[in-house]
Amino acid sequence: MMIKAQRKDQALIDDILSHETSVGLYIWWLGQSGFLIQFNGKRLLLDPYLSDSLSKKYALTDKPHVRISELVADPSSLPRIDIVTSSHNHTDHLDAETLNPILSKFPDCKLIIPEANRDFVADRLKFDPSLPIGLNDGLSYADETFRITAIPAAHNTIDRNEKGQCRYLGYFISAGPYRIYHSGDTLLYEGMASLISEFAPHLALLPINGNLPSRKVAGNLNADEAVQLAKSCVIPLIIPCHYDLFAFNTADINEFMTIAKAAGQSYLVLGLGGKCSGTELGITNQ
Repeated sequence: MMIKAQRKDQALIDDILSHETSVGLYIWWLGQSGFLIQFNGKRLLLDPYLSDSLSKKYALTDKPHVRISELVADPSSLPRIDIVTSSHNHTDHLDAETLNPILSKFPDCKLIIPEANRDFVADRLKFDPSLPIGLNDGLSYADETFRITAIPAAHNTIDRNEKGQCRYLGYFISAGPYRIYHSGDTLLYEGMASLISEFAPHLALLPINGNLPSRKVAGNLNADEAVQLAKSCVIPLIIPCHYDLFAFNTADINEFMTIAKAAGQSYLVLGLGGKCSGTELGITNQ
Protein backbone atom coordinates (compact mmCIF):
# COMPACT_ATOMS: atom_id res chain seq x y z
CA MET A 1 0.00 0.00 0.00
CA MET A 2 1.23 3.48 -0.90
CA ILE A 3 2.40 5.62 2.03
CA LYS A 4 -0.13 8.43 2.37
CA ALA A 5 0.84 12.08 2.42
CA GLN A 6 -0.09 14.21 5.40
CA ARG A 7 -0.92 16.98 2.95
CA LYS A 8 -0.88 16.90 -0.84
CA ASP A 9 -2.12 18.75 -3.88
CA GLN A 10 -4.43 21.67 -3.06
CA ALA A 11 -4.36 21.02 0.69
CA LEU A 12 -0.57 21.43 0.64
CA ILE A 13 -0.70 24.53 -1.57
CA ASP A 14 -3.35 26.10 0.66
CA ASP A 15 -1.24 25.41 3.74
CA ILE A 16 1.81 27.07 2.17
CA LEU A 17 -0.23 30.08 1.08
CA SER A 18 -1.85 30.41 4.49
CA HIS A 19 1.57 31.45 5.88
CA GLU A 20 2.55 33.71 2.98
CA THR A 21 2.05 36.89 5.01
CA SER A 22 3.31 35.38 8.27
CA VAL A 23 6.52 36.54 9.88
CA GLY A 24 8.90 33.68 10.66
CA LEU A 25 10.11 30.33 9.43
CA TYR A 26 8.11 27.40 8.01
CA ILE A 27 9.49 24.19 6.51
CA TRP A 28 7.58 21.54 4.52
CA TRP A 29 8.95 18.11 3.58
CA LEU A 30 8.08 17.30 -0.02
CA GLY A 31 9.60 13.81 -0.07
CA GLN A 32 13.10 12.37 -0.57
CA SER A 33 15.50 15.30 0.09
CA GLY A 34 13.04 17.95 -1.04
CA PHE A 35 12.09 20.72 1.38
CA LEU A 36 10.30 24.04 0.95
CA ILE A 37 11.61 26.69 3.33
CA GLN A 38 9.52 29.84 3.71
CA PHE A 39 10.83 32.80 5.69
CA ASN A 40 8.84 36.03 5.93
CA GLY A 41 6.94 35.03 2.79
CA LYS A 42 10.00 34.26 0.63
CA ARG A 43 10.50 30.68 -0.58
CA LEU A 44 13.55 28.48 -1.01
CA LEU A 45 13.01 25.03 -2.55
CA LEU A 46 15.72 22.46 -1.77
CA ASP A 47 16.41 19.53 -4.14
CA PRO A 48 12.80 18.90 -5.22
CA TYR A 49 11.76 15.64 -6.89
CA LEU A 50 8.09 15.89 -7.81
CA SER A 51 7.61 13.48 -10.68
CA ASP A 52 7.81 9.80 -11.57
CA SER A 53 10.65 10.24 -14.06
CA LEU A 54 12.92 7.71 -12.32
CA SER A 55 10.17 5.11 -12.02
CA LYS A 56 9.60 5.39 -15.76
CA LYS A 57 13.31 5.40 -16.62
CA TYR A 58 14.16 2.25 -14.67
CA ALA A 59 10.89 0.32 -15.01
CA LEU A 60 12.32 -2.47 -17.20
CA THR A 61 15.80 -2.68 -15.66
CA ASP A 62 17.45 -4.63 -12.83
CA LYS A 63 17.14 -1.48 -10.69
CA PRO A 64 13.41 -0.63 -10.73
CA HIS A 65 12.55 2.56 -8.83
CA VAL A 66 9.16 1.52 -7.47
CA ARG A 67 7.47 4.45 -5.73
CA ILE A 68 6.09 3.59 -2.28
CA SER A 69 4.71 6.98 -1.24
CA GLU A 70 2.29 9.49 -2.67
CA LEU A 71 3.47 12.41 -4.76
CA VAL A 72 2.66 15.55 -2.76
CA ALA A 73 2.20 18.06 -5.60
CA ASP A 74 2.54 18.71 -9.29
CA PRO A 75 5.50 21.13 -9.58
CA SER A 76 3.49 23.46 -11.81
CA SER A 77 0.98 23.92 -8.98
CA LEU A 78 3.50 25.29 -6.48
CA PRO A 79 3.16 28.92 -5.44
CA ARG A 80 5.94 31.40 -6.24
CA ILE A 81 9.44 29.98 -5.75
CA ASP A 82 12.25 32.50 -5.29
CA ILE A 83 15.23 30.13 -5.18
CA VAL A 84 15.58 26.43 -6.01
CA THR A 85 18.66 24.27 -5.43
CA SER A 86 20.22 21.15 -6.85
CA SER A 87 22.96 19.63 -4.70
CA HIS A 88 24.15 17.24 -7.44
CA ASN A 89 23.22 15.66 -10.76
CA HIS A 90 21.27 12.56 -9.68
CA THR A 91 17.73 12.83 -10.95
CA ASP A 92 16.04 12.82 -7.54
CA HIS A 93 18.01 16.05 -6.93
CA LEU A 94 18.07 17.42 -10.49
CA ASP A 95 14.84 16.45 -12.21
CA ALA A 96 13.88 18.13 -15.47
CA GLU A 97 10.22 17.13 -15.02
CA THR A 98 10.23 19.00 -11.69
CA LEU A 99 12.50 21.95 -12.38
CA ASN A 100 11.40 22.96 -15.88
CA PRO A 101 7.76 23.66 -14.89
CA ILE A 102 8.95 25.71 -11.90
CA LEU A 103 11.51 27.73 -13.85
CA SER A 104 9.05 28.29 -16.69
CA LYS A 105 6.31 29.48 -14.34
CA PHE A 106 8.67 31.68 -12.31
CA PRO A 107 11.31 33.09 -14.69
CA ASP A 108 12.85 35.20 -11.91
CA CYS A 109 13.51 32.11 -9.78
CA LYS A 110 17.23 31.58 -9.09
CA LEU A 111 18.63 28.07 -9.63
CA ILE A 112 21.59 27.23 -7.36
CA ILE A 113 23.85 24.39 -8.53
CA PRO A 114 27.40 23.10 -8.08
CA GLU A 115 29.49 25.12 -10.54
CA ALA A 116 31.15 21.87 -11.62
CA ASN A 117 27.81 20.67 -12.99
CA ARG A 118 26.89 23.73 -15.07
CA ASP A 119 27.12 22.11 -18.51
CA PHE A 120 25.36 18.93 -17.35
CA VAL A 121 22.53 20.93 -15.78
CA ALA A 122 22.08 23.04 -18.91
CA ASP A 123 21.93 19.92 -21.07
CA ARG A 124 19.43 18.14 -18.84
CA LEU A 125 17.15 21.18 -18.47
CA LYS A 126 17.69 22.32 -22.08
CA PHE A 127 18.39 25.95 -21.28
CA ASP A 128 21.09 28.61 -21.40
CA PRO A 129 24.13 27.41 -19.37
CA SER A 130 24.70 30.96 -18.11
CA LEU A 131 21.41 30.99 -16.19
CA PRO A 132 22.19 28.95 -13.03
CA ILE A 133 24.14 30.38 -10.11
CA GLY A 134 27.10 28.06 -9.59
CA LEU A 135 28.71 27.50 -6.20
CA ASN A 136 31.76 25.64 -5.00
CA ASP A 137 32.61 24.71 -1.43
CA GLY A 138 33.11 27.84 0.66
CA LEU A 139 31.22 30.10 -1.76
CA SER A 140 27.86 31.73 -1.05
CA TYR A 141 24.86 33.24 -2.74
CA ALA A 142 22.73 35.76 -0.86
CA ASP A 143 19.66 37.85 -1.49
CA GLU A 144 17.69 40.00 0.93
CA THR A 145 16.22 36.93 2.66
CA PHE A 146 18.46 33.87 2.30
CA ARG A 147 22.18 33.21 2.38
CA ILE A 148 23.26 29.85 0.94
CA THR A 149 26.82 28.62 1.48
CA ALA A 150 28.16 25.42 -0.08
CA ILE A 151 30.25 22.72 1.59
CA PRO A 152 31.46 19.41 0.12
CA ALA A 153 29.33 16.29 0.14
CA ALA A 154 30.77 12.78 -0.26
CA HIS A 155 28.54 10.70 -2.53
CA ASN A 156 30.32 8.33 -2.12
CA THR A 157 33.52 10.39 -2.26
CA ILE A 158 34.27 14.09 -2.54
CA ASP A 159 34.42 14.27 -6.33
CA ARG A 160 36.05 17.31 -7.92
CA ASN A 161 36.49 18.26 -11.56
CA GLU A 162 39.76 19.31 -13.17
CA LYS A 163 39.30 22.82 -11.72
CA GLY A 164 38.93 21.46 -8.18
CA GLN A 165 35.19 22.19 -8.05
CA CYS A 166 32.89 19.83 -6.12
CA ARG A 167 30.30 17.86 -8.05
CA TYR A 168 28.38 17.09 -4.83
CA LEU A 169 27.49 19.79 -2.34
CA GLY A 170 25.64 20.37 0.90
CA TYR A 171 24.20 23.77 1.72
CA PHE A 172 24.22 25.93 4.83
CA ILE A 173 21.15 28.19 4.80
CA SER A 174 20.77 31.33 6.86
CA ALA A 175 17.43 33.16 7.10
CA GLY A 176 17.15 35.84 9.77
CA PRO A 177 18.23 34.19 13.03
CA TYR A 178 17.81 30.66 11.69
CA ARG A 179 20.64 28.40 10.51
CA ILE A 180 19.83 25.18 8.65
CA TYR A 181 22.11 22.52 7.19
CA HIS A 182 20.87 20.56 4.16
CA SER A 183 23.51 17.91 3.60
CA GLY A 184 22.52 16.78 0.13
CA ASP A 185 23.51 13.16 -0.46
CA THR A 186 26.60 12.35 1.58
CA LEU A 187 28.61 9.96 3.65
CA LEU A 188 30.85 11.06 6.51
CA TYR A 189 34.25 12.49 5.54
CA GLU A 190 37.30 13.88 7.28
CA GLY A 191 36.77 17.47 8.39
CA MET A 192 33.01 17.37 7.89
CA ALA A 193 32.11 17.79 11.56
CA SER A 194 34.45 20.77 11.87
CA LEU A 195 32.83 22.58 8.94
CA ILE A 196 29.35 21.96 10.29
CA SER A 197 30.25 22.94 13.85
CA GLU A 198 31.66 26.26 12.63
CA PHE A 199 28.28 27.07 11.03
CA ALA A 200 26.48 25.95 14.22
CA PRO A 201 23.14 24.99 12.64
CA HIS A 202 19.95 24.91 14.67
CA LEU A 203 18.59 22.19 12.38
CA ALA A 204 20.06 19.51 10.12
CA LEU A 205 18.14 17.92 7.24
CA LEU A 206 19.96 14.58 6.94
CA PRO A 207 19.51 11.43 4.81
CA ILE A 208 19.14 8.13 6.65
CA ASN A 209 18.81 5.54 3.87
CA GLY A 210 22.38 4.27 4.26
CA ASN A 211 24.94 2.87 1.84
CA LEU A 212 24.38 -0.69 0.63
CA PRO A 213 26.42 -1.78 -2.43
CA SER A 214 23.69 -4.30 -3.31
CA ARG A 215 21.45 -1.37 -4.29
CA LYS A 216 23.89 -0.41 -7.10
CA VAL A 217 23.51 3.30 -6.34
CA ALA A 218 25.65 5.77 -4.41
CA GLY A 219 24.80 5.81 -0.72
CA ASN A 220 24.17 8.09 2.21
CA LEU A 221 24.40 8.34 5.96
CA ASN A 222 22.46 5.67 7.77
CA ALA A 223 20.37 6.41 10.85
CA ASP A 224 23.21 5.82 13.29
CA GLU A 225 25.66 7.97 11.31
CA ALA A 226 23.15 10.82 10.99
CA VAL A 227 22.53 10.80 14.74
CA GLN A 228 26.23 10.60 15.60
CA LEU A 229 27.02 13.46 13.20
CA ALA A 230 24.40 15.64 14.84
CA LYS A 231 25.67 14.73 18.30
CA SER A 232 29.30 15.45 17.42
CA CYS A 233 28.36 18.83 15.94
CA VAL A 234 25.93 19.67 18.78
CA ILE A 235 23.05 20.20 16.35
CA PRO A 236 19.88 20.68 18.42
CA LEU A 237 17.47 19.03 15.99
CA ILE A 238 17.45 16.58 13.06
CA ILE A 239 14.74 16.17 10.45
CA PRO A 240 15.47 12.87 8.65
CA CYS A 241 14.93 12.55 4.91
CA HIS A 242 15.77 10.44 1.84
CA TYR A 243 13.58 7.50 2.79
CA ASP A 244 10.09 6.18 1.94
CA LEU A 245 10.29 7.06 -1.75
CA PHE A 246 11.66 3.99 -3.56
CA ALA A 247 11.20 0.42 -2.35
CA PHE A 248 14.82 -0.57 -3.03
CA ASN A 249 16.46 2.45 -1.38
CA THR A 250 14.78 3.35 1.87
CA ALA A 251 15.14 2.97 5.64
CA ASP A 252 12.97 2.19 8.64
CA ILE A 253 12.03 5.47 10.31
CA ASN A 254 11.29 3.59 13.53
CA GLU A 255 14.90 2.42 13.66
CA PHE A 256 16.05 6.04 13.29
CA MET A 257 13.78 7.15 16.13
CA THR A 258 15.03 4.36 18.39
CA ILE A 259 18.67 5.29 17.72
CA ALA A 260 18.04 9.02 18.22
CA LYS A 261 16.18 8.44 21.50
CA ALA A 262 18.96 6.17 22.83
CA ALA A 263 21.56 8.83 21.97
CA GLY A 264 19.56 11.68 23.48
CA GLN A 265 19.38 13.44 20.10
CA SER A 266 16.29 15.56 19.47
CA TYR A 267 14.55 14.96 16.15
CA LEU A 268 11.35 15.72 14.30
CA VAL A 269 9.79 13.28 11.84
CA LEU A 270 7.65 15.04 9.26
CA GLY A 271 4.96 13.32 7.27
CA LEU A 272 4.93 13.88 3.53
CA GLY A 273 3.65 17.40 3.06
CA GLY A 274 4.05 17.93 6.79
CA LYS A 275 5.48 21.13 8.18
CA CYS A 276 7.24 22.63 11.15
CA SER A 277 7.72 26.22 12.18
CA GLY A 278 10.55 28.12 13.77
CA THR A 279 8.61 28.13 17.02
CA GLU A 280 8.19 24.35 16.93
CA LEU A 281 11.88 23.93 16.21
CA GLY A 282 12.70 25.70 19.44
CA ILE A 283 15.01 28.14 17.69
CA THR A 284 15.41 31.35 19.67
CA ASN A 285 14.96 34.64 17.85
CA GLN A 286 18.32 36.34 18.27
